[in-house]
Amino acid sequence: MKRRTFIGTSAAASVGLLACKNGNAMQTNTKIEAKLNNNINHSVCYWCYGSIPLEDFLKSLNELGIKSIDLIGPKDWPLLKKYNINSSMCNGAEISLTEGWNDPKYHETLINNYTEMIPKVAAAGYTNLICFSGNRRGMDDAVGLQNCVDGLKKIMPLAEKHGVVIQMELLNSKVNHEDYMCDHTEWGVELCKKLGSDNFKLLYDIYHMQIMEGDIIRNIQDYHSYFGHYHTGGNPGRNEINETQELYYPAIMKAILATGYKGHVAQEFIPTWEDKIAALKEGVTICDV
Repeated sequence: MKRRTFIGTSAAASVGLLACKNGNAMQTNTKIEAKLNNNINHSVCYWCYGSIPLEDFLKSLNELGIKSIDLIGPKDWPLLKKYNINSSMCNGAEISLTEGWNDPKYHETLINNYTEMIPKVAAAGYTNLICFSGNRRGMDDAVGLQNCVDGLKKIMPLAEKHGVVIQMELLNSKVNHEDYMCDHTEWGVELCKKLGSDNFKLLYDIYHMQIMEGDIIRNIQDYHSYFGHYHTGGNPGRNEINETQELYYPAIMKAILATGYKGHVAQEFIPTWEDKIAALKEGVTICDV
């Protein structure tokens, strides 16, 4: 799956374990100086760091104490296992963000893809597999919702059999993913209710839902039972999650923990610092409540 490249704003901050700041660039020694609390199961989306070769990035995760990575497909799972890094959100079965379960013309391909991928995810020892609603293209939301139900019901028995959780990501349609259908929490929750399976959840992307509806903590409190995974990102700009943006992530993380959540929170912000690993370290430190 390819993610869009976003234009970042400048950011500079010093939090917790990090060294002194200097404009956009942050010079730091990534050697761990203190252990993480690990109340939060930390992960990170590799696409945000794609300029760093994956093996080098995995070495950095080992140094930082981050044990999981998001949005990696089967061809790279052996490398993850080499460095004892968990694939906390697998991909590779979807067609694209825009061509998804809301359109029946994609169902045959999607059903084949997920039927093939679900056993692979389970055999590798992983749990979560991402999916997308697709774009509206003039379709009524209620029609798209039912189309998603009709298609996803064909793969849910297999997901349940193998203990794999299919997770549809909530994305904003205002800034980054124009016309995407699963762009509000309540639409996604209704889909979960209609499917009625513990093996179907929502990937709650905090950045995206801040843009679409805000009220992040209240929605986490009200709908957490339908959320199987979380992504971070600073708004506006999807950059660092420090004081340069409007969300206060320590409070959000505490709200997530208060629900009893045991899954992963993955950093999915676009680093603006020259030292991208330092930016990642800061984000994890902020969320390590």
